[in-house]
Amino acid sequence: MIELEGPLGKSDAVNGELVPLERELSTLRKNGTIDPFGLYLYGLVLKQKGSENLARTVLLESVNSYPWNWNAWTELRSLCTTVVALNSLNLNSHWMKDFFLASAYQELRMHNDCLSKYEYLLGTFGYSNYIQAQIAKAQYSLREFDQVEAIFEELLRNDPYRVEDMDMYSNVLYAKECFSALSYLAHRAFTIDKYTPESCCIIGNYYSLKGQHEKSVMYFRRALKLNKNYLSAWTLMGHEFVEMKNTPAAVDAYRRAVDIDPCDYRAWYGLGQAYEMMGMHFYALHYFKKSVFLQPSDSRLWIAMAQCYETEQLHMIEEAIKCYKRAANCNDREAIALHQLAKLHSELGRTEEAAFYYKKDLERMESEEREGPSMVEALLYLARYYKLQNKFEEAEVYCTRLLDYTGPERETAKSLLKGMRSNQSSFPSMDVEHFPPMS
Repeated sequence: MIELEGPLGKSDAVNGELVPLERELSTLRKNGTIDPFGLYLYGLVLKQKGSENLARTVLLESVNSYPWNWNAWTELRSLCTTVVALNSLNLNSHWMKDFFLASAYQELRMHNDCLSKYEYLLGTFGYSNYIQAQIAKAQYSLREFDQVEAIFEELLRNDPYRVEDMDMYSNVLYAKECFSALSYLAHRAFTIDKYTPESCCIIGNYYSLKGQHEKSVMYFRRALKLNKNYLSAWTLMGHEFVEMKNTPAAVDAYRRAVDIDPCDYRAWYGLGQAYEMMGMHFYALHYFKKSVFLQPSDSRLWIAMAQCYETEQLHMIEEAIKCYKRAANCNDREAIALHQLAKLHSELGRTEEAAFYYKKDLERMESEEREGPSMVEALLYLARYYKLQNKFEEAEVYCTRLLDYTGPERETAKSLLKGMRSNQSSFPSMDVEHFPPMS
């Protein structure tokens, strides 16, 4: 298989023993002389030959006969690519069934169902590090990084030499830019066992956060030397190549990732980014659509797709607006969607919708105690909008807030106030010169 491996890791090697193996195992099954482990082996042979429906049936017989063979469960899970296929399984009632269902829910991106199932199992297996790690994985998929960090800290206290799943913890620390914590984790992983894919990915993340992308790629390559099907290493290496502006290498890495797992939304998103960098927006849009289909609750994917629709090549503003709306409903942490919705509606001359979104964006900025050009833009638009609507009291509120700034917006606010005063004699008198600028 290694000798005949192509550039994308696919091998043309054919196992000539599959046919006689299938014949022998099929006869034993028909005679009723096969045991659960023989059924597991028969399921593997059928899966490799592409007979997926029969493989699913045979593996189901294996796990119902002997529920403690986790390998049989994982092979069965890999053949349940849809909820319909999963629900069609006639599984015997056993606690291993709950472990299987939780794992299958995770693969099918049913993260809330997965969490419920693992929390139920935690009631029986209260000290299981495995269950805690799986709960962290589900919460990671839901982007609840604070809870994930707390679980991994607890796991490290209970199992100080743990390396398994710790690369996910490093992803969280990377996303939160916790440099010292990631540095400590990388040193710890290197000391415990530097020859595991997880350790290599942790160290790769550490160098990436330091901006040393070449060194980071070297460690991701090491992870793949240890396990060429290690999904996160391919995806993370693709991200590094994007940072290095090496788009052909990034595309190759992401393609390897989606070959291993076609449900990896991060790799599809990465492909979209890479093609966008090359100015191939129709291709980029195709890949963004795939990523958002797999992870519809991630606002970043909707924003990427919206920005793709906004490009000169596509210029599909209505589609961009729909995407930004979806992003705003998906807890847009970057606070991009509301501002963009306001701008696009303003450009299309939809003043009422633009004012609505500028107001919502302003409320969000106030609640998060953020200031900047976006706040000034929102205040200016709302001041002008309410002046045109002859709602002078509301307009005055926004103008007064603009007088706290020192730039040209202060002068604009002054002229707006003077204009309103001359338009309505009953407008309260105020000396705008006495508003001191912000220090």
